[in-house]
Amino acid sequence: MHLLATPFNIDNSYYLQMDSTMLKKLVLGTALFAAPLFAFAESEVNVYSSRQEQLIKPLLDKFTASSGIKVNLVTGKDDALIERLKLEGKNSPADILLTADAGRLYRTKDLGLSQAIESETLKAAIPENLRDPENQWFGLTYRARPIFYVKEKIKPIDLSTYADLADPKWKGKICVRSSDNIYNQSMLASMIASQGPEAATQWAEGFVKNLARPPEGGDRDQLKAAAAGICDLAIANTYYYGQMLAGDVAEEKAAAEKVAIFWPDQGEQARGTHINVSGATVTKAAKNKDNAVKLLEYLVGDEAQAWYAEHNQEYPVKTTVSASSLLKAWGDFKADSINLSELGKHNAQAVKIMDTVGWK
Repeated sequence: MHLLATPFNIDNSYYLQMDSTMLKKLVLGTALFAAPLFAFAESEVNVYSSRQEQLIKPLLDKFTASSGIKVNLVTGKDDALIERLKLEGKNSPADILLTADAGRLYRTKDLGLSQAIESETLKAAIPENLRDPENQWFGLTYRARPIFYVKEKIKPIDLSTYADLADPKWKGKICVRSSDNIYNQSMLASMIASQGPEAATQWAEGFVKNLARPPEGGDRDQLKAAAAGICDLAIANTYYYGQMLAGDVAEEKAAAEKVAIFWPDQGEQARGTHINVSGATVTKAAKNKDNAVKLLEYLVGDEAQAWYAEHNQEYPVKTTVSASSLLKAWGDFKADSINLSELGKHNAQAVKIMDTVGWK
């Protein structure tokens, strides 16, 4: 049995217009509807996933075929699924939460919605900085958030670091999405972790002054804007760029071909390019814990890691599995090595700084 998408596929802005009472009624109503469709049986595992169905279901089907464990799937927006887990409490049918960004995984842990898992398989496959120090969440894939530049306008030799993007020479030349996007919050949180809040604030002040337009749209929209001449530089996650290049949407592919990646902060003493993960946690309420662990272990196995790399254009967390040919073509890069739990720890301060400097 596969449970299809719930009302949580509605854009998050829908929920922002609701007061807490309305949201609670909607979430609980959906939970009451969904819960009877789940079965707490030895042969099943129940998954809440913010990943679009086409980006995860083929892997879940492969897991079922190899293990005999049926996967029941609910898809929805990240924050709405976390809120749903919170409201369902111990009665939640979910065994696993699959979500994007270490900041959200940290929040799930901080809310007491996850539990520690002891698995030598997970520890061996996932680098230490890409999993929770207390084993409550695990990165399954990672992506970088580098600088993209318009090939006809910018020479790579003129680029260097994230810090350089605050220089007035880039005034009116940068596109980025809004401050309510957690990818940007985590990027700034990583700067707070490595350089301190004062330096991060100074950078954000200069960076915002250099924006070509008020932030709008998603990562793909920043790359499209750069290709259209609105800006010369953009910040975006690598997997969006990869999916645009490898996809069958001619307009997106043409836009992506006009820009190229620059890996910032690559010097010997530099911290490296900012990265983040898609990952998973076993819920506190899990009734099928053993099956949940088996699924997570499958997702860091060679077959699943290779599938992620080829189909989603994400970097495998397992170092023995190769990236896709497309990602390889972009060249190797030095990644920031801080433990990604720091992104969650400094999220609130990052949001405060963004508000202070007027990052809309």
